[in-house]
Amino acid sequence: MAVTDRREPVYLNTLGVVNALGRGCEAVFANLLRGHAPGMQPRSGWIPERSVHVGLVTDELPAWPEELGAFHSRNNRLLAAAAEEIAAPLTAARERFGADRIGVVLGSSTSGIAEGEAAIAAHAKTGAVPPGFDYRQQEIASPSEGLARLLGLEGIAYTISTACSSSAKAFGAARNLLEMDQCDAVVVGGADSLCRLTLNGFAALESVAAGPCRPFSSERDGINIGEGAALFLMTRDPGPIRLVGVGESCDAHHISAPEPDGIGAEAAMRAALDEGGVDPEAVGYLNLHGTATPKNDEMESAAVARVLGPDTPCSSTKSLTGHTLGPAGAIEVALCWLLLSEYNKGNVLPAHIFNGPRDESLARIGLLEEPGKLPTGSPRYCLSNSFAFGGNNCSVLIAG
Repeated sequence: MAVTDRREPVYLNTLGVVNALGRGCEAVFANLLRGHAPGMQPRSGWIPERSVHVGLVTDELPAWPEELGAFHSRNNRLLAAAAEEIAAPLTAARERFGADRIGVVLGSSTSGIAEGEAAIAAHAKTGAVPPGFDYRQQEIASPSEGLARLLGLEGIAYTISTACSSSAKAFGAARNLLEMDQCDAVVVGGADSLCRLTLNGFAALESVAAGPCRPFSSERDGINIGEGAALFLMTRDPGPIRLVGVGESCDAHHISAPEPDGIGAEAAMRAALDEGGVDPEAVGYLNLHGTATPKNDEMESAAVARVLGPDTPCSSTKSLTGHTLGPAGAIEVALCWLLLSEYNKGNVLPAHIFNGPRDESLARIGLLEEPGKLPTGSPRYCLSNSFAFGGNNCSVLIAG
């Protein structure tokens, strides 16, 4: 049972997405339901003397304009690919509202670090950085500023960086801009590209899986890193998919380890539900954070069991996309968006990919061992979890 929203409704009326599943809504959704990710493959060169599974975007990316060279990076080209998917409605919004009334709020954790790595390597070899390198390529503001310039937008633009919850938190920030009448529309989402700094950092924490990641399996041994981008155009204009609640918490338990009982995760989920006035039993599907690290899956199972009980259908999709870090929240909200959209004519829910036996010692939750079904009727609710280093937690609730 649900009650009327407690805030002015805002809508996610169009989506652009690219990740290891593919590029564009149709390809990403088809491969999600197939459980097939063309870009998720073992690759060498990211971690010394080791081959690891990474979620690489294998689709061709748009060229970056030469006049915006200070913002040229693979990260921003991923954003450009996602932006092409929303070009027509964005053009209409710009003509309707004006470029200065459309904002950009993104989440990222890597920005253009890969370009910085290449510049440092070139400097070590030749004593000079490559001619095309600009320090601004790796600044955390580069994705939002670069995308705004690419799209000809002049409204508020900034990047949120709270590790793996970055782009989930962007939804709340973007909605605030609409509610405060700072913007009439906001391009909201996130992007990260693969880079050696991130992969080797997680390897140093002994958190990178030896093979395909195994969320909620008794054999889970770490994450697969991925890359990608997702962008929505958020407005007040009524549409099929509505942003219902954004729940945020910070338990500050540890710089990298999650709070073991999932107290912060629970608080974020309850806050998202409370904000929308939605009862837990109304949630038709939960996209789990589900990183496949031992501690994360243990705490998330406990938190989900307390909030949603043992029967709410849920799955982790990180076996298919990899953990995309900064844009993980936006990408996984995008998958929920697709499940609620006209693309999902069969009301199908994706099966959870264990890649090993289920861990029966974890708190019991409704992991989909086979493809499931979304409930019929309206509204239907999907919840997405994103939990980050430092206890920066965020849950996003949407309805369609």
